Amino acid sequence: MHLALLAVLYLAFISLGLPDSLLGAGWPAMHLALGVPVSYMGLVAMIISGGTVISSLLSDRLTRKCGTRAVVIVSVFLTAAALLGFSLSTKYVHLLLLAVPYGFGAGAIDAAINNYVALHYTSRHMSWLHCFWGVGAIISPFVMRASLTHATWNDGYRIVGFLQLGICAVLLATLPLWKVNKSAAATGAESVGVAGALKIRGVATMLTGFFAYCALEATTMYWASTYLVEAKGTTPERAAGFASLFYIGITAGRFLCGFVANRLGDRRMIRLGTCVLGGGILLLFASYAVPSLALAGLIVIGFGCAPVYPSVIHSTPDNFGQENSGAIIGIQMASAYIGTTFMPPLFGLLGHLTTFEVLPVFLTAFTVLMIVMLERTFGVTAKARGAKA
Repeated sequence: MHLALLAVLYLAFISLGLPDSLLGAGWPAMHLALGVPVSYMGLVAMIISGGTVISSLLSDRLTRKCGTRAVVIVSVFLTAAALLGFSLSTKYVHLLLLAVPYGFGAGAIDAAINNYVALHYTSRHMSWLHCFWGVGAIISPFVMRASLTHATWNDGYRIVGFLQLGICAVLLATLPLWKVNKSAAATGAESVGVAGALKIRGVATMLTGFFAYCALEATTMYWASTYLVEAKGTTPERAAGFASLFYIGITAGRFLCGFVANRLGDRRMIRLGTCVLGGGILLLFASYAVPSLALAGLIVIGFGCAPVYPSVIHSTPDNFGQENSGAIIGIQMASAYIGTTFMPPLFGLLGHLTTFEVLPVFLTAFTVLMIVMLERTFGVTAKARGAKA
């Protein structure tokens, strides 16, 4: 039963990854078809992320009231409906409207499953859970590339929308499996709430570090295709495929990290990822002289990102207590999506006003902020645990 439920959780995270890479992969062609500037992707991404912020903050209360499985199934259905709506869109304003349910669905499923796995499974399974997010994120650029080559961007969204509906059907058929961890629903338990969680020592610095990480990951995710087109002279069709290199790196990295995560621990995994991430950014700097190095840089950045997100999430119950993890992970998701809401549009504006070649400088700033804040968090929580002991 436990293994079967893990398979269902992994499938749900594939559904979370499918929409995440689709917009970035298709945008070089989408903005031309819709007749809007390339920088307008930032507003669509902002609305999607804004919806995830709201649903993430509400996720702890929703999960305690309705149960994890109900939140997950409804969320997958919302994203499927939004994706199919995107496939029918003929105007930019349609994307802005549909971005609302798109975001609501993503935020709720992300927070609910992350807390579930953090409470009931090891660091290894958290890493592999996020590996399956990468599987979904890898699939979408290839779907979009094939659609751009043989049809239009609308078909890419249509295909992924139907894939989401199929995953939703599987989740409905496997509802009894969730009984294996009955405490996951936590129905009737009192939540510490957003205000209470923010008063806990170390939460503020952890949120800042997580914000910085998600800002750099989302900026790479959304703008990799455009960076390759505008800065390296790649065609939109080829760029849609090459952008998947980042997702390949992050997915392969999380799969490999699963074999060592339990032994190294969350803090060491974050440090290891930061070192690799820095190496990938250095390759992007080197691509000023050798443009082909940009492709290697995207893969290495993906490898570096691999352990950070799952390690931060998995460390939450240990750092702040299991009774507080649901509320704090919800706020973590909100903090993450604030990073993905405002920073990719900021980079889009910066690239529009200057050049998209500034991507490695932008990523460097957030990498430094991330590691400083997360190290402070681990230091504070370690002292707190020592004082209690």
